[in-house]
Amino acid sequence: MNVAMRAPQWDGLIRRDRVHGSLYTDPAVFAAELEQIWYRTWVYVGHESEVPNANDYVVKSIGPQSIIMTRDEAGKIHLLLNRCSHRANQVCSFDRGNARSFTCPFHAWTFANDGRLVGYAFPDGYEGQDRAGLSLARVTRMESYRGFIFGSFAAEGPTLKQHLGGAAETIDRLVRTSPEGEVEITAGFLKHRVKANWKFILENECDGYHPAFVHTSIFGVADSAIGKLYGGASTALTRDYGNGHTEIDLRPEFRKRDQPLSWFGTAEDRLPDYAARMKAAYGDKTAREIMIDGTPHVMIFPNLFIAEIQMFVIQPLAVDDSVQHVTALQFKGAPDLNRRLRQQTMGSVGPAGFLLADDSEMYERCHRGVQARNPEWVYLGRGEKRERRDELGFTVGHVTDEVPSRGIWDHYRKLMEPV
Repeated sequence: MNVAMRAPQWDGLIRRDRVHGSLYTDPAVFAAELEQIWYRTWVYVGHESEVPNANDYVVKSIGPQSIIMTRDEAGKIHLLLNRCSHRANQVCSFDRGNARSFTCPFHAWTFANDGRLVGYAFPDGYEGQDRAGLSLARVTRMESYRGFIFGSFAAEGPTLKQHLGGAAETIDRLVRTSPEGEVEITAGFLKHRVKANWKFILENECDGYHPAFVHTSIFGVADSAIGKLYGGASTALTRDYGNGHTEIDLRPEFRKRDQPLSWFGTAEDRLPDYAARMKAAYGDKTAREIMIDGTPHVMIFPNLFIAEIQMFVIQPLAVDDSVQHVTALQFKGAPDLNRRLRQQTMGSVGPAGFLLADDSEMYERCHRGVQARNPEWVYLGRGEKRERRDELGFTVGHVTDEVPSRGIWDHYRKLMEPV
């Protein structure tokens, strides 16, 4: 697609308080997004804990692109394209494992787990061939922050630190939930596929307007007080960190409760080992503050969603086809907390869970509805007149306000417009 041809139309598609419905349904827009966003900016790929040992590998993605994340024998992590340099067949057939090499099933070309071509069948036909130029392609840039690995196909551009900006603090906040200061992504992933555009998911992750209505069933069955956090009287906030990163900040409500582990629907006496380890690691005062505030609810643009007890990774496959990969968060040195995190994740987003089923239904209904004509706009103006700057200069609004959506679309436009 010629991105420059479409560029002059952005003025007519994205406004401060609304966006045109075609941005969710036009295959040409999706093709432009792959080039301007998914293959240019920083995209979350995986976590270091998913390949803990030498020769471990796990298959990940950047958009529709299949990526093999490996740890070689020296302990170095690589992001390799799952694509044979001979005839483009995928060289890795399993989601995860431990292997020193990968052999393409088509013509038996073999690659080391650092990407080097180490052999091919019937080598007498390749006399004088320089193998170095036929290695597996790799993601151009790779950086890690607190164990979270991001990749970019762009040779130049902002550093990962610049990309994360103020949202990096939310990851810092997350890892402090562990008495050892580390997250472990070890519980395995569930995959939820929806017939909807990926941006409906992106916007929904920090939409505080819908939970009180969409999730009433699960809140009722679980006798949960979560719904009140998203009510009209709530003191919780929405926040735009810039660069497309957004947050629902529930800490004001948890601090009003002043009860450690209330964010998790429990108390210290129900998780005594975890509470004791946190106090030993941070001291009584700081541990109490951490356990009151809880984990963040943050969307790292374009695909990493940290949702208190779970982590989601968004994968766009087509303009109307998306996958959410979801796993329970696990914290190093917190076995009793981790067990309950796994149980609650299965209950909320597992195969029989209500939470993600509710959201998935909304994504697909929105995608079907946005194709209707007259009106052809999606309105994003809630709270625009009352948003403000917080003490760090980030735009914030009431928890039910559409500050996150406006922030996402502002950044989206900057990425999609030609330089």
